[in-house]
Amino acid sequence: MSVRTRFAPSPTGYLHIGGARTALFNYLFARRHGGQYLLRIEDTDKQRSTPEAVRQILDSLDWLGLSPDEPPVYQSAREPRHAEVARELLAKGAAYLAYDTPEELAALRAEAEAQKRPFKYDGAKWQALDPKDAPSVPPAIRIKAPRGGETVVEDLVQGTVRVANAELDDMIILRSDGTPTYLHAVVVDDHDMAITHVIRGDDHLTNTFRQCMVYDAMGWHRPRFAHVPLIHGADGAKLSKRHGAVGALEFRDQGFLPEAVCNYLLRLGWGHGDTEVISREDVVRIFDIGDVGRAAARMDYAKLLHFNGVWLRQADDDRLAKEVLARLAKQGVAFGTLGGDRVRLLMPDLKERAKTLEDLAGSAAFAAVEGPPPMDAKAQALLTPEAKARLADLAQFLGDAPWERKDLEAWLRDYADVKGVKLGQVAQPLRVALSGSTQSPPIDAVLFALGRTEAMDRILAAAEG
Repeated sequence: MSVRTRFAPSPTGYLHIGGARTALFNYLFARRHGGQYLLRIEDTDKQRSTPEAVRQILDSLDWLGLSPDEPPVYQSAREPRHAEVARELLAKGAAYLAYDTPEELAALRAEAEAQKRPFKYDGAKWQALDPKDAPSVPPAIRIKAPRGGETVVEDLVQGTVRVANAELDDMIILRSDGTPTYLHAVVVDDHDMAITHVIRGDDHLTNTFRQCMVYDAMGWHRPRFAHVPLIHGADGAKLSKRHGAVGALEFRDQGFLPEAVCNYLLRLGWGHGDTEVISREDVVRIFDIGDVGRAAARMDYAKLLHFNGVWLRQADDDRLAKEVLARLAKQGVAFGTLGGDRVRLLMPDLKERAKTLEDLAGSAAFAAVEGPPPMDAKAQALLTPEAKARLADLAQFLGDAPWERKDLEAWLRDYADVKGVKLGQVAQPLRVALSGSTQSPPIDAVLFALGRTEAMDRILAAAEG
């Protein structure tokens, strides 16, 4: 049987970083076994589900490289099928009609709370009801929970997990208004989509035992389950916005690369020896869901930033330049074709010290613009009368220099030797004039990328300013 996994988010908000990791694990497991990875949008909560949230989920998965192998399935479109299975269970005697009103159920829960005992629904009176005595209210359909023994799940992450059937009650599978409940709809959808492995957060573990009632009552083969621990903040509390970014696209907007985010999420709870930085192609060959630990993972933003820096240094320069120029344009930085070319030439040096695309955009802006760059206060302070005189002298010295990077470095060293000064006394005023900052890529790289005309214009402007 071909492996088929699914990621099943609810479109009631952004794709949480924990959901992104669940999608990644489903994707990797399917790829590892040559199977299919699917997406189901669980949009049955009509009041909270929005088209904007659906689009955000799809955009997040696309950015992470986790788009499904088939078009998404929308759970709300399958409600007739969910109702059909509920009625089939009713016809088989595995379910029954329950005529409780909301007020009666509330009273039963209040009674259990007052007696400090768990509420467990007992529908014995409805199971024995003669149809002619049925109340004149729309009934719900409840499944009959097994009374004896236990339900056992061999979980691929949690190991053997069991619950006494006496703890299960007769859950509603079809509400009195004809709409299916979530726990019932999920089972029907997973069965009809031929899902072989359900990989999801361990907050769903208790649901699994209740869902097994539907599988078993219908005589359907259960999928294999794998419940992965949740992601917590550094303080051990449930991850939330107070810890930092938690939505997948927030990380994109902050300048993280998708491969870095996925690599980091992979290492949150899954390990393979001492290997940390690993390509998707490599991890597909070795991924085993059984290697996921049982303890909750803790989000470490500093480590994610480290991963991103590593992946930035490995990334294609043309791709990075395109990303940087798009960010600069969004920030309102005006540049032309020449500015774009200069950024591309500098990218091998710019990316060596950057941690995010935002860092890259900030450090590349001086090269994109035409004319003298704006100077920060620290840079302005370095333009002393002596430094300006040095720049004017340098402009004359460099006027005849061959404009190749290796030659420019040699010319600057020769100038420092001739003048009897340290190279830093030459390079720092030059750096300020060219970039508007006291920090930049190597000065020979900056000179070469700017080109003779632009570089000379900036040097003279600083000297005369």
